[in-house]
Amino acid sequence: MSRFVVDASVGIKWFVPEIHADATKRLQDPAHELHIPTFFDVELANTVWQQRRRGELTRPEADAILAQLPLLPLTRHAEADLLPIAFDRADQYQRTVDDCLYLALAVRENGQLVTADDRFVNSLTSTPAHAG
Repeated sequence: MSRFVVDASVGIKWFVPEIHADATKRLQDPAHELHIPTFFDVELANTVWQQRRRGELTRPEADAILAQLPLLPLTRHAEADLLPIAFDRADQYQRTVDDCLYLALAVRENGQLVTADDRFVNSLTSTPAHAG
C-alpha cells in the first residue's frame, strides 16, 4: 500500500476541474493511504471561498464541496506534534509553517508529499526534502 500526504492544492482538484485533476483523482484509489494535517479542511475551505469570490463556483457548488470534506477517505493528524519539525523545515527552507506541516507529516508517516503548489516544489528542488 502506498502512503501519501496530500495538501489542499491537490484536494481542491478532486472537486473542481483543474489541470491535473485526473491524476489527483487516481490518488483516491483504495490501494493508497492518504494522510493530512487537520487544517487541510480549513485550507481547502479557504480555496473554495476564493473561487466563490472570483465567481468560479456558485454558492450551492461551494456548499456541496464543504459538505463532502468530512467524508473524504483521509487520515487526519493533529498539528501539535508536527509543529517542531514543521517549524524547523520552515526555517531551514524558508517556506511557510503551513506548507511545512505537510512536509513534516510526510516525514513522520514515511509517506510521499503530493502537492500541486509549484512554488513549494521549486523551493525544495535543491534540498534533501525533494524527492524528484
